[in-house]
Amino acid sequence: MPFTLATWNINSVRLREPIVLKLLEEQAPDVLCLQECKSPVDKIPMEGFRALGYEHMVASGQKGYNGVAILSKMPIEDAGMQDFASLGHARHVAGRLENGVTIHNVYAPAGGDVADREVNEKFGQKLDYFSEMRDYFNANRPEKSILVGDLNIAPREDDVWDHKKLLKVVSHTPVEVELFEDVRTSGGWHDVTRADISEGKLYSWWSYRAKDWDAADKGRRLDHIWATGDIKDTAHSSRVYRDARGWEKPSDHAPVFASFDI
Repeated sequence: MPFTLATWNINSVRLREPIVLKLLEEQAPDVLCLQECKSPVDKIPMEGFRALGYEHMVASGQKGYNGVAILSKMPIEDAGMQDFASLGHARHVAGRLENGVTIHNVYAPAGGDVADREVNEKFGQKLDYFSEMRDYFNANRPEKSILVGDLNIAPREDDVWDHKKLLKVVSHTPVEVELFEDVRTSGGWHDVTRADISEGKLYSWWSYRAKDWDAADKGRRLDHIWATGDIKDTAHSSRVYRDARGWEKPSDHAPVFASFDI
């Protein structure tokens, strides 16, 4: 069964409902995974999504913060959620499609501004979150699965606008990158995006602080699509839909797409 999946940190699904609808109407992925929905599940504006054919949703939400949702044209059943690091945050939800593929949608903690857990509690929480994800996938080795989301880490040198300048900046520090790779290895996950786009600078996030984000192009690849080894070769057509970063009242993230034929 062929299907296209997109992942997007939307930075408030209710505030940015118009651009979610625009993406669904213009690009029509079969599955859209959203992060940072900032909404209780019952307040997610499903009416407009259903009108475009997205009749199915699994989600974990909370008021004003975090939140993850999987919108689907195809039937999808809730496959549970994990509270990594026991933060009490809505940061993970899993859904299972009728073809047996499990999709994990993750919104990892950003980690604050200082890359030192001794003085920055949020950075410690981020490290603990990834450590527990690693341990979870070690103990529950996934099969026929896809993991997507805003993982808030840009692992490769060409995933950031300047590797040397960002080595001490949260999202690209060596300790984060090492944990990121530990999580990926623990689950036997494969980086679908970089399998398709193996070379060159590639970003999915550009700061709101940039006066002209497009011209400055000081981005980072924080949003990822992974697949387990048993289905990685079915993935293709990966892309970052950069145009969406320039839409009216945009998220600071762009959607990332991949297609699968399973």
